[in-house]
Amino acid sequence: MARINLRPWREELRAERQRQFVSVLAVVFIIAGGLAFGWTSFVDGQIEYQKSRNVYIQSATKALDAKIKEINELKKKKAELLARMKVIQDLQGKRPVIVRVFDELVKTLPDGVYFTSLSKVGDRLSIKGVAESNNRVSALMRSLDGSNWFANPNLNRVAAMKDRQDSNQFELSVAQVTPDEEDEGGKKK
Repeated sequence: MARINLRPWREELRAERQRQFVSVLAVVFIIAGGLAFGWTSFVDGQIEYQKSRNVYIQSATKALDAKIKEINELKKKKAELLARMKVIQDLQGKRPVIVRVFDELVKTLPDGVYFTSLSKVGDRLSIKGVAESNNRVSALMRSLDGSNWFANPNLNRVAAMKDRQDSNQFELSVAQVTPDEEDEGGKKK
């Protein structure tokens, strides 16, 4: 048998396999590095995209907050204007009432009674005056009670005048009411 030395061939085969292993290992590292770089780039891109969306949402939120504030201010102005309009309408509606009140005061005033002072607080009229007798004050109170424009007359004070013995000073208060349209022409219900 011939003597063949297989050692150099085996060593070459082993060296070749070693080179293939190192090259495969290098390719795997390169691919792994590429994949890691691609993944981090993708994640960084997604983070930047989300940050830009967050910035957009914040700016849109600030714009909407400004619009909401403006809308609230407009609602407040609207409410103030409506309140003013209501006050004006109430004043316009009550303007003829004072004329009717004075007219009714004249109608209810009996002979021998004179008013010296008239004041109004809320819906309550305070009347000061002079009457020739207590009966005349009673007649005034009955007239006020029978009127559609007044209710609940209350006599506060009656006193004889010092300089005129035949006259009395009086103070009374009466509630002013606004009658229904049906009551204005005639009698109370």
